[in-house]
Amino acid sequence: MEPEVDRVLLVNKPLEWTSFDVVNKLRYVLRMKKIGHAGTLDPLATGLLIICTGKMTKRIEEFMGWEKEYTGTLIIGQTTASHDLETEVSDPVDTSAITPARIHEMAAALTGDLEQIPPAHSAIKVGGKRAYKFARKGREVELQPRKVSVPVFEITRVALPEVDFRIVCSKGTYIRSLVRDFGQQLGVGAYLAALCRTRIGEHRLEDAQTIEQLAAASV
Repeated sequence: MEPEVDRVLLVNKPLEWTSFDVVNKLRYVLRMKKIGHAGTLDPLATGLLIICTGKMTKRIEEFMGWEKEYTGTLIIGQTTASHDLETEVSDPVDTSAITPARIHEMAAALTGDLEQIPPAHSAIKVGGKRAYKFARKGREVELQPRKVSVPVFEITRVALPEVDFRIVCSKGTYIRSLVRDFGQQLGVGAYLAALCRTRIGEHRLEDAQTIEQLAAASV
């Protein structure tokens, strides 16, 4: 199949791939010079990634502003420096006093318009350098809170210490920060164990293709 020059591709990002890994692979597969993604997914997250080629790259900012939906699993009673499995997990603390009702209550408290501090292990620039570069060297940086919107924070399963959720949020929302704040408000800590982006605007994960499918179609 001859590649189209101006395209919007819905890709199901695999685990441990960076968003740039996907872009670089598809640049080679599709033989495109002008290509980019509309919204980073962490390497430990999976799910929907919008890839634009040719003139459609001009719409990347528009796509990045769309509402997003995620599903995932968090673990309560333990923490990590990165708020996910990128860094070492702490020893567990007692969570016997945490009830399902309390968990639902905390999710409700983190719903709506929020002021959120991004995680230290993030790509936000501080003094011209990425915050995660400071964090990985053990250096603390002060990140400013940002306004985000979380219209939906739904708890879908409680099997302590595991808690499954579905979140709908605005551009700029860090799910890892929501999980961090969730654990702090519970008083026992929490970290993100799994995350999948299921929707961006009206585009859904079930309509996405794998990298292998896109590669096969381009032959």
